[in-house]
Amino acid sequence: MKMGNFWVSLFCLISVLILALFSPISTAQLTPSETRILFQVQKLLEYPQALQGWTNWTNFCYLPHSPSLKIVCSNNRVTELSIVGNKTSPSQTPKPASANFAPSQQTLSRSFSSDSFFTVLTKLSSLRVVSLVSLGLWGPLPGKINRLKSLEVLNISSNFIYGEIPTSVSSMKSLKSLVLADNLLNGSVPDLKGLTFLQELNLGKNRLGPEFPSLGNSLVSIILRNNSLRSEIPSKITSFDQLQQLDISSNHFVGPIPASLFALPSIRFLNLAANQLTGGLSMNITCNAELEFVDVSRNLLIGKLPPCIGSKSVNRTVLYSWNCLSTAYMRYQHPYSFCQKEALAVKPPGRGKKEEKTTTKLGLVLGIIGAIVGIVVVVGLLVLIIIRRKIIRRSGNNMFDGSAVDKMSLRSSPRPNVETRRVPQTMRLQSIGLVPYRVFTLEEIEDATNNFDPSNSMGEGSQGKVYKGWLSDGSVVLVKCLKLKQKHISQSAIQNIEETLPKLRHRHLVSVLGHCIVTIQDHPNASATIFVVLEHISNGTLGEYVTDWRKKELLKWPQRMAITIGVARGVQFLHTGVAPGIFGNNMKINNILLDDSLSTKISNYNIPLPSKVGLERPLHGQDSGENGEKEDIYQLGIILLEVITGKLVKSPAELNEMKLGLERGIAESNFKNVVESNMHGSYAFQSLKTAVEIALTCLGKDQNRRPSIEDVLWNLQYAMQVQEGWTSSGNLSTQM
Repeated sequence: MKMGNFWVSLFCLISVLILALFSPISTAQLTPSETRILFQVQKLLEYPQALQGWTNWTNFCYLPHSPSLKIVCSNNRVTELSIVGNKTSPSQTPKPASANFAPSQQTLSRSFSSDSFFTVLTKLSSLRVVSLVSLGLWGPLPGKINRLKSLEVLNISSNFIYGEIPTSVSSMKSLKSLVLADNLLNGSVPDLKGLTFLQELNLGKNRLGPEFPSLGNSLVSIILRNNSLRSEIPSKITSFDQLQQLDISSNHFVGPIPASLFALPSIRFLNLAANQLTGGLSMNITCNAELEFVDVSRNLLIGKLPPCIGSKSVNRTVLYSWNCLSTAYMRYQHPYSFCQKEALAVKPPGRGKKEEKTTTKLGLVLGIIGAIVGIVVVVGLLVLIIIRRKIIRRSGNNMFDGSAVDKMSLRSSPRPNVETRRVPQTMRLQSIGLVPYRVFTLEEIEDATNNFDPSNSMGEGSQGKVYKGWLSDGSVVLVKCLKLKQKHISQSAIQNIEETLPKLRHRHLVSVLGHCIVTIQDHPNASATIFVVLEHISNGTLGEYVTDWRKKELLKWPQRMAITIGVARGVQFLHTGVAPGIFGNNMKINNILLDDSLSTKISNYNIPLPSKVGLERPLHGQDSGENGEKEDIYQLGIILLEVITGKLVKSPAELNEMKLGLERGIAESNFKNVVESNMHGSYAFQSLKTAVEIALTCLGKDQNRRPSIEDVLWNLQYAMQVQEGWTSSGNLSTQM
């Protein structure tokens, strides 16, 4: 019997070996040569943290994807290599002259050779995506980069690459995205109009110029900000029918703004700030209905703003300070003579004397008209203020709801019905950077949460239990469990949920990544469970940053402004970015999360559910329509006060005390005794005053007098604009 068992075992072993020998090799196993190249890349990059732990047994094609490393394989070859390091980018360090470039602690060592590195990299001939960010790469970008014939995405941002962009880039016909931002590149940009598939071009934060690059009209996004471009805006750009984003801010562009730029059929984002653009804008120009953001501030524009980016731009953010425009906010405009003088000093290249004379005359006429209109507006406003103050004195209203708030110089916009006020579709495009939305199976949800192990429980929110989970690619998520109960759950109700959840994706929300719906129809007590998979943000809450001394050092006034603007944009999306709007969103400072870049993420907002479907537990705070909107505005006001003062509101008495303190600060033109001490000396008084005023208005007892979210957002952005102008003028240590 023992001998028989021996021969049986031997036969089985031989069979296994034969199967192993003749079984096909996995297509995800790299060839030995490509494996050797990856080890060379690791060595040449001087063993960054993302590439540590590799051994001869590492199967690179099965390494879990992470924010710092992603390797994708196909047919035994690497097709995507994405590495993110932790080296400080040039924009955060003094920029040395490239000719005398000396490696520093933020770059790779002196022994690094960009030519050798890219020679090795191009041996991965099947690469379609290369992303090498913040790795301390330095030296010129070699022309041999075009050996990567299949390359579709090239991202070498936030390094120290200097010299000119090689002309060989023009021959990389498969390129769809070219990102060389935040380096030390200089000189002219090569002719890229032959790259017919190129959709994204980001060359921001370099020293490129002086001419606007020659580009093809298939581009969707063009970012050239913070360079040395000195030319007119080319007229050809007005034929870019697919262009959604154009950012040429902080350059030296001169001449007029092409009127048709605002009406491009796909344009969503337009930033022309901090240039030397001159002349007036025609009052008859039209704007794309979905143009969401316009910034023409810090130029030399005269006259008035056209209606489509002025008084009628309700759902559009428009920044226009520090020009010579005739607006209601004349304090933040230069006098007309300033723009006339500066315009003469920055004549557009190649323009004849006759054309200059005509432009000057036109500018003078527009300036005179603008000045007259401005005087009339100012006089009219003074009369209205005098009349209004008399009425207020007679009325004797509540301190916060009447006299104090009415004196505040806040911007107000038309107030359409809550359900009909809808923002442009582009607001929903602010989910760029998120993984694609997907529908999960129950098995995947169970695997992610380890069968809902209690150790993975993150507590219970207003709508159900929340678990921490890990997807198969290693990414961390949250899984919210919503249990619905009803005798007969209709198909239309489930369909409505499935259509709504994928819309809850925005840069200032803890966004929905996917869902799974499990229904039990045959059971007498029919029920359904919705598992909502959400982003996991692990950098702490806004409340922690406001109160923890180790973190609050990061939050100077500009950072606090950026954070509150992010909160307002998130609320705006919830109110108007989906239909019907989502209200009663439990707006508390500890439900505001901050990611690694201190960008705002609103968590614990209401997941919209069919009104006829009963939850097994009540939804606390869920409301709809005008009441829910005004409650969110009130809670947003509390968050603004907490961010400004650095103190958390723990009771109504504390809230009233904080409001009184800020009221006194406005009256005495001194906020030192009431704002966060860490901010002293770092803010413009008018900027802080505007933020305080809108916060107090949000907290009005009469909810009908509380501002709309659009008004809140406009005033916060205006306060940020004032702060930026104050800072750029050199006021870094004293209050205004």
